[in-house]
This record gives sequence, C-alpha cells and structure tokens, in this order.
Amino acid sequence: MASGSLFGLAYGDALGGPTEFLPVAEIRRRYGPDGPRDLVGRPARVTDDTQLGLAVGWALHDAGPAATPDALEPLLRQRFVAWARSPENDRAPGMTCLRACAGLAEEVPWQQATVAGSKGCGANMRVTPVGLVPGYDLETLAGIAQLQAGLTHGHPTGLAASELTAYAVRVLRDGAAPTDLPDLLRDRAERQRAVYRAEWLGDLWRQPDTDDPVTFIRQGWAECLGALDRLDAALARPDDGADPCEATGAGWIAEEALATALLCAIRHADDPVTALARAATTSGDSDSIACLTGAFLGAAHGMSAWPAGWRHRIEYADQLGTLGTAWD
Repeated sequence: MASGSLFGLAYGDALGGPTEFLPVAEIRRRYGPDGPRDLVGRPARVTDDTQLGLAVGWALHDAGPAATPDALEPLLRQRFVAWARSPENDRAPGMTCLRACAGLAEEVPWQQATVAGSKGCGANMRVTPVGLVPGYDLETLAGIAQLQAGLTHGHPTGLAASELTAYAVRVLRDGAAPTDLPDLLRDRAERQRAVYRAEWLGDLWRQPDTDDPVTFIRQGWAECLGALDRLDAALARPDDGADPCEATGAGWIAEEALATALLCAIRHADDPVTALARAATTSGDSDSIACLTGAFLGAAHGMSAWPAGWRHRIEYADQLGTLGTAWD
C-alpha cells in the first residue's frame, strides 16, 4: 500500500501541476469535461509537492528506527535545505518553504527559522510518508507529522492538518474505507484538541498574542474541525459536478487542502483515476489537492489503483519505488 500511496501522490501532482492557476472552464476546454486523465511527458513532471514528499521520505528512511526529535530534525533540515538549493527546484516552489529553508541553512533553531504565521498547504502536501512508515505508533506519527510541518510552517493549523493527513494515510493503509475518514478524523481532532507536543515542538508556541501552549494548539484543531464541518456538509449534498473548491476551499491553506482532497477521494473512492481528474479540475491549488487525493486512494487500494503503464512514466519513479518497496 505504501507504493500505491507514494505513486498516487506523484500522479496527482503531475496531473494537477499543469492545471494550477487555470479556471475550471479553461481546464475543461483543454482536457475535456472530465479533466486530465493521463500523464503527459516522458517523464511526466511533478512539482515541489512530490519533491518535498520525497525529502521527508528520505529523512525518515535515513533515521530508521531512531524516530526521535533529536535524530530526525537534523535529517529533515538537511533534506529541506538540499531541496531549496537543488537545480531541480524550478517548479514554482512556495515562498514560505524557501524563506524557512534559508533560515534552516543558517543553522538557527528551527523554531526561529519557521514562518510562524503560515498555515499554507506546504505543511501537509509532503507529510504522506509519515503515515506509511511501518512501526510508528500514533504518538510518534503525530509528533513527526507536526515536526516536519513546523520546520517551515509554524501556524498551529499547519501542524494539526499535517497530523490529520498522516493519520488519514495510516488508517487507510490499515484497512479503513475512504468513507470512514470524516468520522475518524473528527474523532482524532476532538481527542487532540488540548495536546501540545512539547517534546517535538519545543517552544514553538511562544508567538505574539499566545499565552500558553494549549491555547496555541487549540486554534489549529478548531480550524481543522471547521474544515471537516464543511466536508460533511458537502458530502451530504448530491454531487453536482461543480468545482470541489466551491464546497471545501481552494486548498492554498492546509486545512482546505486536506478537506478538498478528502472530498475528491470520497466522492470517487472506487475510481481513483477519476478522483485525480476531479481534483485536478479545480480553481484552486490543483496539484496539492490532487497529490493528497492520490496519496489517500493509493493507501487504500495499493498500486492496483493506478494504470500499470504510469509507473515508468512518472518523474522520480526510482525513488518512489525504493521508498515504497521499503515500506510495503
């Protein structure tokens, strides 16, 4: 299932990358009423979403069983800085990530390097590998998901949404159905509302207008619960074929990227390619929405979710395959 999720992330990214910033009407004019349904190029190029997902994946791989804050933070820092400096970092990377990576390169504490006010979807577009590594208990999964987010995006909603994204990948891999996710994620969010993971986050909570760590983290969980409310409302209505972003948000921020990807994945749980096409046919952050959609359905269905011929047509197939094989 790990391979299906990692390749699904990259496939969604490759389909959604060319449609980002386009109106839905223009996407349909170019690709037809059902949106993009096949990879283009040899290889089909991905964006910074997949590149940073691989950065997190290799940091986890390098850490092995030593999944502790002291062991993992330097590995994540190293991978993020290497990405920022790479000549392949030419895929319209997010300014939050670039700004934070500049600080990380100066070897200051990451709580100082992060962009404290940002809850952009860069915090959770890359977190999928955390949900795929075998052996992490849920406390470790939560800590790592929030740490990798916090290195660049210090807003509590970025932390909470990243944890929920990794948790969704984990429970799907373990056999949950996509339709189970809204209730499972709501339950997780409710139980974590007052949990500040100081072991992993240190004093990140010490930001202007924040009195204590619980107040800090509660904001993130409250905003994620609000996004889940909008998801529930959307799923309660018949699917009218409209832009998913109209129901659950454009996806530029973390909780909206999660909710809109879930909407696409749940609406088309038994037809993963259609789910990717739907996620890529949006007015918002199409590559991030589609990459999360692919990560979710790949975790649920494995490689059988995807056309067999795509595996050798996607950029970074060798790295995706190596990590997937290690975690399958």
